[in-house]
Amino acid sequence: MPNATPTSHVPQTTPRRTTPTSRSDADPLPPARLPFGAPTWKEIAHLLLNLPVAVFGFVYVVTSVSVSAGLTVTVLGLPLLAGCLLGARLLGRLERARVRGLLGVRVPEPSPLSLLGARDRKLSRRLWLVLRDPVGWRTLLYFFIRLPWGIFTFCTILTSLFVLWPVLSFIARGLAAVDRALARGLLAPSDELERRIAELESDRGVVVDTAAADLRRIERDLHDGAQARLVNLAMELGLAKEKLLEDPEGAARMVDEAHGEVKTALRELRDLARGIHPAVLTDRGLDAALSSIATRCTVPVTVTTDLPVRPAPAIEGIAYYTASELLQNISKHSHAHHATIDLWRTDDRLMLQIRDDGTGGATATPGGGLHGLTERLGAVDGLLLIDSPPGGPTAITAELPWRDRTA
Repeated sequence: MPNATPTSHVPQTTPRRTTPTSRSDADPLPPARLPFGAPTWKEIAHLLLNLPVAVFGFVYVVTSVSVSAGLTVTVLGLPLLAGCLLGARLLGRLERARVRGLLGVRVPEPSPLSLLGARDRKLSRRLWLVLRDPVGWRTLLYFFIRLPWGIFTFCTILTSLFVLWPVLSFIARGLAAVDRALARGLLAPSDELERRIAELESDRGVVVDTAAADLRRIERDLHDGAQARLVNLAMELGLAKEKLLEDPEGAARMVDEAHGEVKTALRELRDLARGIHPAVLTDRGLDAALSSIATRCTVPVTVTTDLPVRPAPAIEGIAYYTASELLQNISKHSHAHHATIDLWRTDDRLMLQIRDDGTGGATATPGGGLHGLTERLGAVDGLLLIDSPPGGPTAITAELPWRDRTA
């Protein structure tokens, strides 16, 4: 029997069976998130608030208008209606704030009523100004038509919260778009003309007040300066006339003193006339006038002008007074070593820029000189831009409308 070939025994290893670990057990869970973003929730909150706001606005409109209409036969009807329109303006302001906060729509604020803009405005004219206010009437219309829309949006959003949750964001976005359109259409100013009229009324008041202040200044300067000197001169000449025969030498001294008073009075009158309208500005224009006031500044000033033709006299005068006031501020407050004046025309604007290397910090505080310049320039559709950081330098730019000079 043949020998059997021995075989080596190789141990069989059974592979270890491992259970794979799921990724959800190994990695941390993602943070919980709301299904909708913040803008959608704001739109939902706005649409839910439509109902109480609409109910309050509708009750206010119906009650105020009906009571005012019923009292029109008495003297209380029209004043009460005017008060309702003023209240509607307040409600419109609150509604614009709600739309701005929840829907992200910035509806421009209408111009305020200038009830106290004119001192001589009678009560009847103020009442008529309120009664014909288009902003108040459009606000009343806005709250009158909001009640059915407020009920519809409230019911739709409340139902969608429980039934139509997957498409709630689309529904809210569509309804909010209608609210945005209503707010822009009825709560915004009617047009740019309304705002422009209010600005012109305000500018007219500024012009009147500025002219009155200038007249008071001229009267005060004449009374305290040249007029007082001329009165003193008349008295001295009268005394000199009485002493002419008794004391000729004393009379001669008094005449010499009177002669000095005449020179001083003439100089004050000349300065006053220069303050009203300098002759150099009338004869030679802004270039020579600016060079003249630059020589009187305590700081060296470099004047650069680029005007092929002269503007209208009124624009020349405002530019001259603006430069004169700014140079006076440089002399008094800037502690500068050098200043520059640049004058040029850009399209239909006259540009005047004054720079200095002083300490800076110039601001248009109410009642100050820069604030007065801002109002004076604004009265003719001009601008005053101030760039004066603490430590300097300072650059103040005056922008005026260009008007051609008529022959």
